[in-house]
Amino acid sequence: MAVTKEEVVEFISSMTVLELSEFIKELEEKFGVSAAAPAAAMMVAAPAAAAEAAEEKTEFDVILKEAGANKIGVIKVVRALTSLGLKEAKEKVDGCPSTLKEGVSKEEAEDAKKQLTEAGAVVEVK
Repeated sequence: MAVTKEEVVEFISSMTVLELSEFIKELEEKFGVSAAAPAAAMMVAAPAAAAEAAEEKTEFDVILKEAGANKIGVIKVVRALTSLGLKEAKEKVDGCPSTLKEGVSKEEAEDAKKQLTEAGAVVEVK
């Protein structure tokens, strides 16, 4: 009975990192090769790919880092975006860095960033 590629892949995916490391060493010794670069790339790429897949963000925060030179213009935009009063908007701008919007969609976050940047502010979307 021949072993299929799928069975080999399934077997390897069920191994712990330590078992996989020992397995690679055995293969290197058996075939007289070194898998250092490909193994390192595989170990770095796999967690990065898994992190990207698990981290599909749907909610973003808009953070005002700096008001910039046009502070009054930034206060006006903050008021329009947050529906805050003049005093509260000024406090947000004076208290940089401050979070203006939390848990908003990507489109809304990008729109807010664009408006604030046009007013002269430094904005970060997380």
